[in-house]
Amino acid sequence: MDDGPGPHAWIRVRRIAYQAVRASVSGQDIVAWWGKIAGGTFGFMLGGPLGAALGAVLGHQLDKGVADLSTRGRIAASEKTQTVFFTAVFTVMGYITKVDGRVSPNEIAMAEEVMRQMRLNAQQRDAAIGLFRQGKRADFPVNEVLDQLRHECGRRKTLLQMFLEIQIQAAFADGALDRAEKHALLHMAERLGFSRNRFQQILGFIEGAAAYERSAATGRQPSLADAYKTLGVTSRADDAEVKKAYRRLMNQHHPDKLVAKGLPEEMIKLATERTQEIRNAYEQIRNARKSQ
Repeated sequence: MDDGPGPHAWIRVRRIAYQAVRASVSGQDIVAWWGKIAGGTFGFMLGGPLGAALGAVLGHQLDKGVADLSTRGRIAASEKTQTVFFTAVFTVMGYITKVDGRVSPNEIAMAEEVMRQMRLNAQQRDAAIGLFRQGKRADFPVNEVLDQLRHECGRRKTLLQMFLEIQIQAAFADGALDRAEKHALLHMAERLGFSRNRFQQILGFIEGAAAYERSAATGRQPSLADAYKTLGVTSRADDAEVKKAYRRLMNQHHPDKLVAKGLPEEMIKLATERTQEIRNAYEQIRNARKSQ
C-alpha cells in the first residue's frame, strides 16, 4: 500500500462512502442525532464497544439509559441506528487499513478525504478521525463491533451490505486487495450474516461495477470481462442465464422497491447508479453476442 490509492480508486471509495453513510445520517436527521451526541444529551444508550469507542472520542459517558425510547419510539430508534452506523463505519475502516500490518500516510489521507467528501462539520470530522484511530488499536474488538452493528440493523440486510461495500472499497483504495485484507473482509461478511458465496458475489459486483465508474471519468469502455463480472456470470453462461442474473440484480437494486422499504433518499441514489451500471453491463454483453 505504500504507493497509495490511484485516482480511480479514490473516485470509487469517496462515492460509495459518501452516499452510503449519508444514507444512514441524511438530511435533518444528521442535525438531530449529532446535536444530542455533541451536547452529551443522549436520549438512548448506545452501549457496547461502539458506545465505548464513541465515548472515548467525544469524552462523554453514554449512561442515560434507554427509558426515552419508549416515549420517542421510531425517531429514537432511527437516531440510534444512525449513530451505530456512523461509528461502525469509521472504526472498522481504521481496522481494515491496518489489517496488513501497517497504515501508510496515503491510507490516512484516503480516510480524511472520505470525511471531506461527506461534508462533515468540524466536530463530526474530528469524531470520525478519532473513531478511525480507535479502529487501528491493537485491542480493537472487531467481532463485538460487527455483532453490535448486525444486531442494530436487524433485518435491514441492505444497510449491512452497504456497510460491507464501504469497507471493501476502502481496502481497494490502493487498487489491490492482498490476502490479509481479503481474509478480514470475508470474516467480516460472515460475521454480518453473509455466506462465503454471497461475499464473493458482492466482491465481484463491486470490482466489475467499478469499471463502469472509471469509464465515466475516463471515457474508456469497460471490458467484456468486466461486464460479466458485474452480472456475476461467466462468458460460458447462455442468454437465459445472463438475463436471469441481470433481472436478479435489478430487482435487488430497484429504487422503487427500496423506497417501499423505507430506505433514505441518498441510498436510493446509489441504487439508481448501480442499476445503471448493471444495465450497461447487460447491454454490453447483449451487443457483443449479437455481433458474433
